[in-house]
Amino acid sequence: MIRWFLGLLGLSFFRWPGAILGFVIGSIIDNMNAGKSYQSTGRFFGNTASPPADFELKLLSLASLVIKADGKVQQSELDFVRRYFITAYGQERANAAFKTFNEEVKKTGVSPNDICQTFKQVLRYESRLQVLHFLFSIANADGHVSDTEVSTILRIAQLLNIQSRDFESIKAMFFQQPDRPYTILEIDPKASDDEVKKAYRSMVKKYHPDKLQHMDEAYRKGAEEKFRNVREAYEQIQKERGL
Repeated sequence: MIRWFLGLLGLSFFRWPGAILGFVIGSIIDNMNAGKSYQSTGRFFGNTASPPADFELKLLSLASLVIKADGKVQQSELDFVRRYFITAYGQERANAAFKTFNEEVKKTGVSPNDICQTFKQVLRYESRLQVLHFLFSIANADGHVSDTEVSTILRIAQLLNIQSRDFESIKAMFFQQPDRPYTILEIDPKASDDEVKKAYRSMVKKYHPDKLQHMDEAYRKGAEEKFRNVREAYEQIQKERGL
């Protein structure tokens, strides 16, 4: 951090007054640099500039791949994405993102490889899991997640370096199946009671909404939904086993 370097430099030449002045100047420079980085990742991290940020267009591009995956563009899926963007970015910025996407991005095509490469560089693992949950939510907007949609999301998950057990856990949140609670907790149905409790504690740490405080409200709500699914899965197992 520049603030500490200039603070130490000021201390060595001008003692404490120099240290304080150097720290203040360094803080200003650090904040300016942080502002540039802030803008480069867009509203996802709180930027409020009006033009759509690169992140928003990339997220919208991944959404478009899921919407078109089964060969049918469902209005319910389009509506879900629009509501999500309005909640996360506001009406004006959401409209700008859709306009830019339709006029520019669709003409050049969508490259999931390039998008996911960028996301791996700028997003924490927990944030990438939230992107995956967002894509499954789009697919489920019409009440059914098709096999082709699952395949498309799986491909994106692999490009994002999402671990297989995390993919299956999030996927299970959108399907009703016999072993659903165990799949969500990423354990085998034959796991011991102690293993169940350990898995639950591990999942609580992984999906706790506090890990996504740097993200906008829409993404935090998604994290809360995953967290709720984990808790309900554990409660169902507790009930079945009498824990």
